[in-house]
Amino acid sequence: MSPAKASAEPASPVSNSPSPAAALPIVAIVGRPNVGKSTLFNRLTHTRAALVSDLPGLTRDRRDGEANFEGHSLRITDTAGLEEASRGSIADRMRQQTLAAIEVADLVLFVIDAKDGVTPADEAFGRIVRQSGKTVVLVANKSEARSSEAGFYEAFKLGLGDPVAISAEHGEGLGDLMIDVLNALGLKPIVRQKDPHAELADEEPADDEDVLRVNRPLRVAIVGRPNAGKSTLVNALLGEDRMITGPEPGLTRDSVSTDFTWKGRTVRLFDTAGLRRKAKITELAEKLSASDAVRAIRFAEVVVLLVDAERALEHQDLTIGDLATSEGRAFVIAVNKWDLVENKQKRLKEIRDIVDNSLTQVAGVTVVPVSALGESGLDKLMTAIFKAAEIWNKRVSTSDLNRWLAEALARHAPPASAGRRIKIRYVTQPSTRPPTFVAFCQKADEMPKSYLKYLTNSLRDTFGLPGVPIRLNLRKSENPFEKGWRKK
Repeated sequence: MSPAKASAEPASPVSNSPSPAAALPIVAIVGRPNVGKSTLFNRLTHTRAALVSDLPGLTRDRRDGEANFEGHSLRITDTAGLEEASRGSIADRMRQQTLAAIEVADLVLFVIDAKDGVTPADEAFGRIVRQSGKTVVLVANKSEARSSEAGFYEAFKLGLGDPVAISAEHGEGLGDLMIDVLNALGLKPIVRQKDPHAELADEEPADDEDVLRVNRPLRVAIVGRPNAGKSTLVNALLGEDRMITGPEPGLTRDSVSTDFTWKGRTVRLFDTAGLRRKAKITELAEKLSASDAVRAIRFAEVVVLLVDAERALEHQDLTIGDLATSEGRAFVIAVNKWDLVENKQKRLKEIRDIVDNSLTQVAGVTVVPVSALGESGLDKLMTAIFKAAEIWNKRVSTSDLNRWLAEALARHAPPASAGRRIKIRYVTQPSTRPPTFVAFCQKADEMPKSYLKYLTNSLRDTFGLPGVPIRLNLRKSENPFEKGWRKK
């Protein structure tokens, strides 16, 4: 989004205004490909968020995480490897993302591979870092082997100060690195005093679940086939070119999360790699990307399936939708490239008919036409996302449920089994996220699936639960008379 456009729309509900984490000092990890930047990122943030492999160039987009350095919270940014590249190429777009990370950083960790020593690429990009004017800490990674000693001493010639010898893979030297980072930022380690009331505090009741849910970011994963426009949509929502985009399918490799606010509510947005049919995935990078995308679906609260308006809801789209709903996630369908559709009403009806017939497990799911490139339909999409999250967290009282049960049984009685009608005694909702109900009945294992589907659809219609998976489990109720009879 250009500055002129941003200033022309001050009242827009979509904002990339900084979350509390954005106020933290920013530390960008940079260097040429395959020097261990993502391994260091995972080690510092105590996560496995960044994909790690011997395959060079696996990281393409910027990824943020939070780390604790001796009592101080810092924001760590993992970046793509710096490479010389022709203008407009994928590598050039990756390079631009890294340069953007350096520009906003308070401190740069310039990482080299001590086993390889200082390469011409290290020297070239070392000059870029120096010219940026940013404070730099030089990191000699992979220093655990004796063969790395020469490379460590070579690092002095980069003119970036004394190198810090570490092994990100083995966790060696990280304490020294943290101290150097804090010194460079002008911070001192915080020595925490033991709280004499800590044990009593541990016994206090946990915060209310609804309060915690409102205060923490809503996790939203954007999923779909390659080249559906997921990264373009994420950039449009964020209001900045955060993810690399282009006509080439498969640009995004790992699931990158970014926080932004919409109408005062923080959202953690996950851009994921495109998911193709499993049989077509042969390269290691794509296998890692697909695995990371599936993990993002499982971690998300709301999944947005982004489809191409001109090729909407083909077999792979429906497979991805089925995966999201089987994981119990709230669900929204966004139809991208809507500005290219000529007969919009007819096309929207066709898509909704396909959804109704093929994704019956989330009947009533919201379908939102958008144009990621034209930045249209974004408000409607965010409204649908928050509505889906609200329904996903909905709880129904036991009294209302049992009134509904009586009416549902009166309209359509359960079938008979071995000449005796199956009786459902009562129903309750033990949990949400997704809405989960338990019905107590006799002969639970003999209840036909068709009748269970009838009850599920009736629950959805009666209590307003469109577009989310509903779990209706049957549990056998004990018969005290039967036990007493057996004792005689």
